[in-house]
Amino acid sequence: MVSSSRLPSPWTVSYGQTFLVLGSLLICFLLLLFIRQLVKQRRPRGFPPGPTSLPIIGNIWSLASEPHVYMKNQSEIHGPIFSLDLGGISTVVLNGYDAIKECLVHQGDVFADRPSLPLFQKMTKMGGLLNSRYGRGWIEHRKLAVNSFRYFGTGQKTFENKISEECMFFVDAIDEHKGKPFNPKHLVTNAVSNITNLIVFGERFTYDDTDFQHMIEIFSENVELAASGWAFLYNAFPWIEILPFGKHQRLFRNAVEVYDFLLKLIQRFSQGRMPQSPRHYIDAYHDEMEQSTGDLGSSYSLENMIFSVGELIIAGTETTTNAIRWAMLYMALYPSVQDKVQREIDVVVGSCRPPGLEDRLRMPYVEAVLHEVLRFCNVVPLGIFRATSENALVRGYTIPRGTTVITNLYSVHFDEKHWSNPDIFSPERFLDSQGNFVRREAFLPFSLGRRHCLGEQLARMELFLFFTTMLQRFCLQFPAGFVPSLTPKLGMTLQPLPYNICAVRRQQ
Repeated sequence: MVSSSRLPSPWTVSYGQTFLVLGSLLICFLLLLFIRQLVKQRRPRGFPPGPTSLPIIGNIWSLASEPHVYMKNQSEIHGPIFSLDLGGISTVVLNGYDAIKECLVHQGDVFADRPSLPLFQKMTKMGGLLNSRYGRGWIEHRKLAVNSFRYFGTGQKTFENKISEECMFFVDAIDEHKGKPFNPKHLVTNAVSNITNLIVFGERFTYDDTDFQHMIEIFSENVELAASGWAFLYNAFPWIEILPFGKHQRLFRNAVEVYDFLLKLIQRFSQGRMPQSPRHYIDAYHDEMEQSTGDLGSSYSLENMIFSVGELIIAGTETTTNAIRWAMLYMALYPSVQDKVQREIDVVVGSCRPPGLEDRLRMPYVEAVLHEVLRFCNVVPLGIFRATSENALVRGYTIPRGTTVITNLYSVHFDEKHWSNPDIFSPERFLDSQGNFVRREAFLPFSLGRRHCLGEQLARMELFLFFTTMLQRFCLQFPAGFVPSLTPKLGMTLQPLPYNICAVRRQQ
């Protein structure tokens, strides 16, 4: 008689069978994910056409190198309004001045939102100022920022003197190199950031403040990383956060370090605060938080203060810094242009006093050069991504609410409909036959519409004063035998590759 303990149990399953069942379940799960991704990649009815996309990743790899150039080229095939698939994220790209104006101005409210991309949600939780959704939070923070810029900055006549003072610190620091080659990046960055620091913190930081310099450096690195292929992949597949490698992980580590440092700065500059007697942006923000106590709908919070302070610093630093670095590079590259600039400075200002803002109207060639630098170098080629706040109808296309929208500002500045020979650096395009400065409609370095750059006026002041003060004192030239690269370093901004330059004292 056979023992019952030796009878095979109906529940006994071999390891091979277990592996087969789990493998089948995994395959089914992956198949479902694949089908779901393909469904997400289907263009909605009435959506703009676009280039063929790959399964799963869509058109992400096409943006790995010079995405602004790729988008302009695609607009010549599919029209000024076309679509891209960023790994299941349906995106509309606006190219050329006419299409961008039609959307950002004529339908400004509709195209004023920010996309709820995983990267933005991870970095700022869609709060703060630049990345906040179009609604009360954005209105509150933009109003506070604009009022702070007026009250502590551009609205005060004494603020021009503070910029001029920083310009003198800047040229004195350049002078220490005694005409020998140096990389101007860190010096320009520190000088420019101090102008925003005056508004945000009420004081400047010295050029040897290594802690602040380090914060600006990793902030700048994040501006580059936020436009990398890894950032696009993270937006499409946020689950890759579990991977221990990838540039997105460095971006997140940088953000944590910066936010910790900003919190310490906020605490430091909040000391001695008198309610309703603000000394700077941080004090003004504290006043708003106190006034909104008990208002559950208010967006003012310590966390959003950290986000907005960081955004004001990097937005006020990165763009203007790169514009000045490009301007220095092109002055050394085109000595004849530099000579005309200096002759105009000599005639209007002379050498006995520093340039002032009142000189701008009498210096049309300087204005033309600075405008051509901004046009030609496209410091922020794709602006900051937007989203539709409601369903939109543009030129017969239907763009659903929440669609990510990219404004290709590069395509505006190289639009042959508005610029003759746009690939040539020519300040004369901003001058009339009598040599007077002429404003051009298709000039959008600060974007358009509700989300246009709130620091435009400040940026223009800085560019003019730093540029003219520098060229009043120095001639810029490259070291002997050095050939600069004009290929930009890609990121959310386009910055020149590192270069050395000689600033030689002018004989006056």
